[in-house]
Amino acid sequence: MNTPSKGAKRMADVSGPRRKALTAGTEQTQPLVEAFVIDMASLFASVYPDLAQPAKAHIKQSASFTQRMTAAGELALQHKGRGAFGTLASHASDTVRGWAAYLLGAQPDLFIAQRLARIRGLADDPHFGVREWAWIAIRPALLTEIKTAIETLQPWTEEKSPNLRRYAVEIMRPRGVWCSHSPELKTNPEPGRVLLEPLKADPARYVQDSVANWLNDAAKTNPQWVTELCATWLAQSRSPTTEYICKRATRSLRKKTRRDNVANPR
Repeated sequence: MNTPSKGAKRMADVSGPRRKALTAGTEQTQPLVEAFVIDMASLFASVYPDLAQPAKAHIKQSASFTQRMTAAGELALQHKGRGAFGTLASHASDTVRGWAAYLLGAQPDLFIAQRLARIRGLADDPHFGVREWAWIAIRPALLTEIKTAIETLQPWTEEKSPNLRRYAVEIMRPRGVWCSHSPELKTNPEPGRVLLEPLKADPARYVQDSVANWLNDAAKTNPQWVTELCATWLAQSRSPTTEYICKRATRSLRKKTRRDNVANPR
């Protein structure tokens, strides 16, 4: 096993042997930066040797990382069909398992419940990266049917696994860094409240941060809604967990207040 590039902040910090192992699909990435050094077309060819040429033509290393992930999922669906999901989802490489999510996301004729049922294993994957791809890949489909998506995700907030509880919140965030925004939830975040309420005192920090980030997203376009919701939660419970969530949820509002005070001193 090649030594993971622990603490690496630049692609240049990832050694040659480590890059080779990651591109061969025999090892998993550790820090996120390791994912960026993978020659994804070569990795695809290691999974499907008969598709080496199509992979080289369609998975461009010059494209963004999410574009490469999307291309790999679409290519697998096009040439190997829906049955490729199982092969990809059980692969040793976290990047390849991420392709399974994108293959699912590329299928145009699935109901929301079907997508979520099939993505469940990836949503609860031991690897942090796979859990991210699992929601980013199918998020566009869920944003076309927000009401149905939220109703289907509601039971996930009661799951034993914190990964699944967190997933229910993360996939429906109003905003996102590597994903499309939801104009509907940015304008009116209230429908998402049913996913947040059961988790306002969740014991897992992983879930707490997701709830707080959801609210921080909403605060950028609906500050009053977030302020009032946090006030209600804190009136109901002054638990350290809820206080942590609300403090983190309003961090952008506090920064704005400080900027306004500097710009308009009394």
